[in-house]
Amino acid sequence: MVASMVGRDQQPIVFELEGFHIPPGYGSLLFILALLNYIVALLGNGVVACVIVIDKTLHRPMFIMLCNLVACDLLGATAVLPRLMMHFLTGQKKIVYGAALAQAFSVHTYGVAVQTILGAMAYDRYVAVCEPLRYPAIMTSARLHFCCALAWVVALLCIAILFGFHMNVPLCGNTIQHVYSSNRSILRLACGPTPVNNIYGHTGVFLIIAFSYFRILHASVKQNRTNSVVRSKAFQTCASHLVVYVLYEIASVVLIVSYRFPSASHNLRKFFSILCVIIPPAINPIIYGLVSKEIRVSIIKQFNKLCHELVFVT
Repeated sequence: MVASMVGRDQQPIVFELEGFHIPPGYGSLLFILALLNYIVALLGNGVVACVIVIDKTLHRPMFIMLCNLVACDLLGATAVLPRLMMHFLTGQKKIVYGAALAQAFSVHTYGVAVQTILGAMAYDRYVAVCEPLRYPAIMTSARLHFCCALAWVVALLCIAILFGFHMNVPLCGNTIQHVYSSNRSILRLACGPTPVNNIYGHTGVFLIIAFSYFRILHASVKQNRTNSVVRSKAFQTCASHLVVYVLYEIASVVLIVSYRFPSASHNLRKFFSILCVIIPPAINPIIYGLVSKEIRVSIIKQFNKLCHELVFVT
C-alpha cells in the first residue's frame, strides 16, 4: 500500500498509535496495573517533594536538586501513562499532531533532563566530598539555582533544536509504530531520509552523559583513592543518585538491546521501550527513601507528626 503524503496545510493531522496488541479481556487488568504504577509515581515523588519543602533541615543543594529530579520523573510518567491507560481501557489509539508533538517533546525532555540533573547532582556531590571545607563557599544559593536552571535549559535547548529539524519534514502515512509518539517514530513517517536528526539525537545525549556525569565522578574517585575514609564518605553521599543513574542506564540499555532483536515479540519490545519512562519514576522515591537517612528520618517524623495531629483532633 502506498502511503499518502500528509500536508502541513491539512491540520490537524491525526496519527494512530500502533500501541500494544491486547488480547480480549486483558484491557482492564493492564489499565489497573498502569494506574497503580502512576499512583505509586505520583505519591512517592509527591511525598519526597513535600517532605523536602516542609523540613527546613533538607533545604540543602542535594535535596533541592532532588526536587528537580522529582519534577522530571513526574514529567516523564505523565507524558506516557495517562494516554497508555486510555489505550488499555478504551482501545483509543488516535492522537492529533499537536498532542503527538507535545508527548514526544515531553518524553525526550525527560530523557535528557534526567541526565543533566543527575550531572548537576554529581557536581554537587563532587564538591561536597573533594572540597568539604570550601563547599559552603562554592555551592552558594546563586550557584545552586544556576546549576538547576542550566540542567533544564540544556535539556530544553537540545530537544528544541532536535525537533526544529523536522518541523517542516513532509510525512507519508499517519501510523506511529510505537506505544507513544517520539522523535524517532514520527521521523519514520518522513518521505525521505533524515540523517541529521538521528545523528544529533544520539550525539547530544552521549555528550551530556560523558561531560556532566562520568568525568566528575571519575575525578572524585581518582582524587580520593588513597584515603579509605574519604572513599567511604564518598560512597555514602553518592550512593543514592548513583543507584538512580545506574537504574536509568539499565533501562536505556534494555531498550537499545530490544531493537537488536526484530524477531522478538512486538509487545515485549514495546514494553521494554517504556521501561525507562514508567519504572524509574515509581522506584526512585523508594531508593532515596531507603538510601538517604535524612529523607527517611524526615518522612517518619512528618508521618508521626501528622498522626499525632489527627489523634489530637479526634
